[in-house]
Amino acid sequence: MTHRLFVALRPPAEVRRALLSAMSGIEGARWQSDNQLHLTLAFVGETDRHGLQAATDALATLVAPPPDLKLGQFGTFDTERPGRTGTLWIGVEPADTLASLAQATRTALRRAGLAPDPRKFTPHITLARFGSAGASRERLRPWFTHTPVPRGNWRPTALHLVESTLGHEGAHYTPVASCALA
Repeated sequence: MTHRLFVALRPPAEVRRALLSAMSGIEGARWQSDNQLHLTLAFVGETDRHGLQAATDALATLVAPPPDLKLGQFGTFDTERPGRTGTLWIGVEPADTLASLAQATRTALRRAGLAPDPRKFTPHITLARFGSAGASRERLRPWFTHTPVPRGNWRPTALHLVESTLGHEGAHYTPVASCALA
């Protein structure tokens, strides 16, 4: 059996509620569910049960203080097609603190023999996806103009190793291990 894994921070319920309140008003958007709201520190990808155990053990070695986090501004990731947005997200600050935590997490995973995704880290929580065709920036402009940026602060107490199961309704996330931030 294979496991599709990532390491994430999960915002508390009150922050997730604030995010969910902003998530409507764009036709064709696939909005994230409460279960899907998280900040990915490292994407591990497909692995077997040995990789799952290695990832769990790697997180247990990680020593990091709990950061004080807050929601930032809305942003987008574009598709490969010019002028088209594939993902709508909200940033999480402070970026430098989160980048250090993501680097420490990825280093621990590499030491355990895993190969986390090497893409540049952008601290964010995905709010909506638009599929491979994406959405035009022009179509998104009214949402950006009229949607207030949700506010929320929190101090995460743990990192979570999460299994992602893909389905017709999108991905479902199941925490498989947690590691307290010290």
